[in-house]
Amino acid sequence: MTETVLTPIATYAETVSALVRDGVSTDRDGTAASIDNGLATACRLLTELKTDGGVLRIVGNGGSAAIASHMSVDFSKRGGIAAVAHNDAGMLTCLSNDLGYDQVYAHQIGLHGRTGDLLIAISSSGRSANILNACNSAREKGMKIVTLSGFKPDNPLRGLGDVNFYIASEEYGPVELSHMMLLSAAIDMLLGWNGPGTLKGI
Repeated sequence: MTETVLTPIATYAETVSALVRDGVSTDRDGTAASIDNGLATACRLLTELKTDGGVLRIVGNGGSAAIASHMSVDFSKRGGIAAVAHNDAGMLTCLSNDLGYDQVYAHQIGLHGRTGDLLIAISSSGRSANILNACNSAREKGMKIVTLSGFKPDNPLRGLGDVNFYIASEEYGPVELSHMMLLSAAIDMLLGWNGPGTLKGI
């Protein structure tokens, strides 16, 4: 019997896939649930947001900011949800210069956020001050919050969302890909995905 040997890319893909499958979701009280249950809750929040006419607001730094931009486009175009990534370069440089980088997202959420809006906060470490402050600002505005984090299991971001997704890795690439996969899965599930090929052209 020939033993199957995974190639480097297959090993990498399997590693990321396993991280997502084994990921943990928790609610606002810290009660753990499967990643599937967490995704179902996130999809419910997104459906309510769309029905009620709220705005999806997404924040992140670096690679996570790129994910925020990408997903705001997909949630808008494919999901039919009003979505914005709060990472306009002019706004970020203005607010970081005048208020400090730790306030660049909290200030925008304070200005634009409304009760009924939903914040998706992405941070690989779960410790970025500007992301934590954005969550606090969103809570003050009466918004719901979904967080995605990784690295250490005791990172503070995990305690700030109504749904918190945690990926147990301390490597940026796998964590960021896992976050992207979870958000992409949420959109496809909202559109009725139930297997390969079921959403052609959507």
